[in-house]
Amino acid sequence: MRTIDTTIVQHELPPPGEQSATVVLDRYSLIRRLGSGAFGVVWLAHDEHLDRVVAVKRIEAHDPEMAARAEREAIAAARLNHPGIVALHEAGRDAEAVYLVSELVRGATLRERLIAGQLSDRDVVRIGIALCDALSHAHQRGVVHRDIKPANVLIPDRPDGEAGIVKLTDFGIALIGGDDALTRTGDVVGTLAYMAPEQADGRPAGEQSDLYSLALVLYEALSGVNPIRAGGAAATARRVGTRLPPLSQTRPDLPVGICEAVDWAVQPEELDRGTLADLREALIEGLDEADTTAGLIDATVIAGYQEADLLERDDPAPRQRPLSVPSRLIAAAAAGGLTAASLLAVSSASSTAGQQPMWVALAAACAVGLLPRAGTLLVAAVLGGLFVAAGLPGWAVLLGAALLPAVLLLARDGSSWLLPTAAPLLGMLGLAVSFAAFAGLRGSPRERAALGGLGFWWLALAEPVASGRLLLGQLRYSSGWESSLSGGVDVVAGLISHGMPLVALVWAAAAWLLPYVTRSGVVALDLIGSLLWAAALTASTVLLAKALGWPLDAPASGVLVAGSAVAALVAMVGAAVHPRR
Repeated sequence: MRTIDTTIVQHELPPPGEQSATVVLDRYSLIRRLGSGAFGVVWLAHDEHLDRVVAVKRIEAHDPEMAARAEREAIAAARLNHPGIVALHEAGRDAEAVYLVSELVRGATLRERLIAGQLSDRDVVRIGIALCDALSHAHQRGVVHRDIKPANVLIPDRPDGEAGIVKLTDFGIALIGGDDALTRTGDVVGTLAYMAPEQADGRPAGEQSDLYSLALVLYEALSGVNPIRAGGAAATARRVGTRLPPLSQTRPDLPVGICEAVDWAVQPEELDRGTLADLREALIEGLDEADTTAGLIDATVIAGYQEADLLERDDPAPRQRPLSVPSRLIAAAAAGGLTAASLLAVSSASSTAGQQPMWVALAAACAVGLLPRAGTLLVAAVLGGLFVAAGLPGWAVLLGAALLPAVLLLARDGSSWLLPTAAPLLGMLGLAVSFAAFAGLRGSPRERAALGGLGFWWLALAEPVASGRLLLGQLRYSSGWESSLSGGVDVVAGLISHGMPLVALVWAAAAWLLPYVTRSGVVALDLIGSLLWAAALTASTVLLAKALGWPLDAPASGVLVAGSAVAALVAMVGAAVHPRR
């Protein structure tokens, strides 16, 4: 909940400071001092060789520790090349100082933007996603920042693409490749109010420490308060390592998934925090639901937070963490399952295709796990080619008809494109209806609905290929339809004409609705809600399918009942591990 403060005016550039005509490193004319700190002075400068404006950080050379820190920042920055990280152009020194020459970012720090009330919740979420990407780039190259805070996050006035909406700066205390020459065991580096507990204790700081600091920055940006910061250094130190009150307790208007992800990323224990990928995924899922109104956090919210903070510290018992499986792992499993099932089906249906090695399924899983979007498209292309080569081009049409809606509806989350394949795989076990319950466990309402509907669509498209009934059974198709592209098109058209998209909408609505009827926090009510939800889904599927002329018999009823029972069980488990706060 944000309010607009019209009394705050923010300048595009800092007001003119100390002027200088000094030329350093034989090419950079220092024009104006932009700022200073314990680590040196930053100047606006002109590159006389390339005729461009740059930022020059000047660090006194007579201080060996500061000089070593400057060298450290240069080495760290030289490893990195990412739009979300300030680019280092050059490093050098003379008899008086060490100089770090970097790109000039015209804009303000995250701290300044927050103070001015210029950011909305959605802006903060976008910034969080971009910072996850920037830190992931650094971590992959062996660089741990160790000083993530709002003052070290620059927000350009004119960003270059979505990845460049922020610029992470100041790698002066970065840990590079495990070699920390600046500190010894027991030393503490960083900013105390944003420091991970293990870092404050003088223990080694790693990627999880950066995750904690980033999550704490997001916590502050969304709640208006840094719960660790106190009146002085000693009081702040006493708060480091304590459990923070749930973000949703003071900002119940925020998307639940974002609150949960931030809460778990600021857990005191490193192993409880998840990963940058987990945080990024939750931020992406909640982006569309985040409010777009810029302003300051309402004062009543902050006051309520401070009261909640005291209540939370009176009860330090750890909260239960929701069960979470990385989406890429699920996507990889789905790709492997789809590929394996396709290979077996082709081997069974085609007399010209021999048994394909199952390591192809493992390769497909690895491809999708590493590169969800590109991997999914590659797997689809390979399977489509396999179908055509085996004389089954109609199957290739069905695969394309199944994948295209997933790409369109879940365009930003490639790791979800193949998740609907679980529906026909569950159908092979007689549990197809339960897929809607699994879809209902996703954090974003939009994704829940999309996966629920797509699951039924994949199921309907798989029925003509399956050797047995998956849910509703097969319609009557022309003989040999699978041997031609036009035959595959006829099958898709037949499914549409029989109203299968309408049943898909029922499943979409059920998946969207599930968390609202099963997470009251009261076990008995959640149990009743799960049973009623599963029964309503099954009944709606049956009644609508019959109304649309789909042939149903006793075996189909048995499959529906079994799937409904498992769906209720999944819903109850989901209510237990994802309780509403």
